[in-house]
Amino acid sequence: MSSLSANEDCLGWAARDASGVLSPYNFNRRTVRSDDVSIKITHCGICYADVAGTRNEQGDSKYPLVPGHEIVGIVQEVGSNVNRFKIGDHVGVGTYVNSCRDCEYCKDEEEVHCVKIPVLTFNWVDDDGTITKGGYSSYIVVHDRYCFRIPDDYPLASAAPLLCTGITVYSPMIRHKMNQPGKSLGVIGLGGLGHMAVKFGKAFGLNVTVLSTSISKKEEALTLLELIDFGNNAESDWCDWDGTWMVCFKYLEEVTAYVSVGWGCP
Repeated sequence: MSSLSANEDCLGWAARDASGVLSPYNFNRRTVRSDDVSIKITHCGICYADVAGTRNEQGDSKYPLVPGHEIVGIVQEVGSNVNRFKIGDHVGVGTYVNSCRDCEYCKDEEEVHCVKIPVLTFNWVDDDGTITKGGYSSYIVVHDRYCFRIPDDYPLASAAPLLCTGITVYSPMIRHKMNQPGKSLGVIGLGGLGHMAVKFGKAFGLNVTVLSTSISKKEEALTLLELIDFGNNAESDWCDWDGTWMVCFKYLEEVTAYVSVGWGCP
């Protein structure tokens, strides 16, 4: 194996302070270890967590901060113990890049619930003491356990948003059996997560209704996304606003489950 990752400078886009302004930043990734995969990044989605991190909205940003946790690319080097991936494979990396690998959740492949808290893809302290830097960069080195294979015929640009936004809505939909044709799905808000929920719902054959405070999104919802219904509090009484959350269940005939997803959800 070559020592590509040890010798090549990584070019990233980093915020230096809470202004959130990004500028070019050169740094080195760690040398590829026996269980690591080095990935040449081709695309990285934009998540609100990137904005919040660069602007220090949580008060824990470690500058210079390189955001990005919807990462896709092509394997350019693998460690000696890696057999799941080979050079040239299309892969993705999501919101975490390490965990304890010993707790009940890690052993059950539910690393996101690691009792010691998983190591996030950026702005987190890794097991070697370094601060993780995300996908707004030219390449990344990750333990192969936290990489996901992407089919060669699936567009990498389309795959990137699935690594955070996609799995955030897909997981509760599957958990609550909202993948059965004919069921009704209500989506509150037609933002990034809402769009993905609508697309999954349509793909699963659900009757999808969007509930939104923005009448400007009605045309897009009914035409481009081909929804059966769109509710807006400017033209109906489906929504009450309590200052923090919308209470809109009365618009639906039956609510079997309510799941809050997205930034700031309890």
